[in-house]
Amino acid sequence: MRRFLADRSGNFGILLALLLVPVIGAAGLALDYSNALSVKTKIQGAADAAALAAVAESSPGVKQAFAMSDDGEVSIGVADAITFFKAQLESDPDFTLDEIAAKVVKKDGRLYSIVDYRATVKTTLSRILGKDLISVVGQAIVEYQTEIYRDFFLLLDNTPSMGVGATPKDVAKMVANTPDNCAFACHIVKNGVEDKNSYYNLAKKLGVTTRINVVAQAAAALMDTAKDSRKNSNQYRMAVYSFGEKAEDTKLLEVVSPTTNLGKAKSAAAKVELMSIPKQGYDNDQQTDFDRALTQVAEKMGTAGTGMTASSPEKILFFVSDGVGDSYKPANCTKKLTGGRCQEPIDVQYCNLLKSKGYRIAVLYTTYLPLPTNDWYKSWIRPFQNEIPQRMKACASPDLFFEVSPSEGISDAMTTLFKKIVNTPLLTG
Repeated sequence: MRRFLADRSGNFGILLALLLVPVIGAAGLALDYSNALSVKTKIQGAADAAALAAVAESSPGVKQAFAMSDDGEVSIGVADAITFFKAQLESDPDFTLDEIAAKVVKKDGRLYSIVDYRATVKTTLSRILGKDLISVVGQAIVEYQTEIYRDFFLLLDNTPSMGVGATPKDVAKMVANTPDNCAFACHIVKNGVEDKNSYYNLAKKLGVTTRINVVAQAAAALMDTAKDSRKNSNQYRMAVYSFGEKAEDTKLLEVVSPTTNLGKAKSAAAKVELMSIPKQGYDNDQQTDFDRALTQVAEKMGTAGTGMTASSPEKILFFVSDGVGDSYKPANCTKKLTGGRCQEPIDVQYCNLLKSKGYRIAVLYTTYLPLPTNDWYKSWIRPFQNEIPQRMKACASPDLFFEVSPSEGISDAMTTLFKKIVNTPLLTG
């Protein structure tokens, strides 16, 4: 008996057998919890989407909330959230959905959409330790502020290139009726007096619509959209700027300062004219300085706010242009120079600087139409024609870029961008 008790052979095998269960169990727990986290990510995504759907633009829940005079629960939105949630996870074998609850509440001018869920995930190796299920719990919260305060700064490109015909038909008419086959309606003003022979006047006589005409009309129409969309009279302020009144003094021109009087802003926007020049080819046509315009408009915009109160509005730059810069820029031009003259698609570093300060940029790119009969276009613009829309899109904040030719409806495009901005819910948790 003493020899048997003193025998130590075979201890390793016994210890291994004893340790094998907790080792496999621990590995199983790690594997199963990793799988549970993956499942939770999937369910959380569905919950976020469901909460957003309940307060999406034109959803029944939002319509009901707007019709409510007081705070309270919005019953229609609850059904929408649950239906949307279940539709995304229907028949998913990775888990069992044990509980789903939703609530949409209007409180203090905001809508809160809340989706709670509880699910169980079956384990594999963890069963060795007696753990057959892992519980997954989560919540998604979306806040839709019905009265977000915003300042809109419309920067309208009115430089000479915006005097080109708005449509191919308008371009052809100008070319056919000018001795030098010019597609541009140059706005010539000498010593403060309009030149009766300028192509700008000719365009008016011919009934030719220029790009700047269409842009001014669209900017004016936007004021009506803003007026119809606001929930109170001081929710939106509008300001309008152009690149300048005349080529001899190119600087940011404040057409109308930020105002809640949208009728006043509409009237001012409608009167935006093409920048005048004293003669064709003045200053080597270097009047389209995007870098300067974006820098100067930032000084007008002030600090970007949260939008939660009238004293802390969001700041949105609404930039409308054909996207081709032409300025004196002897250094850092992104394309080849002619002396110090820089002709290039917009340099997006100035857009990025604005976005880094919290401003949102909505870009409406009025397609730069090819001018096949124009030697200047063929030599300098055509080589980078395909880059123009790419640069303009890069200038814009996410999902706030729109390209449109004037014949397709600039006014409709501007309205679409505006509605994208004002109808964006905020995912808060």
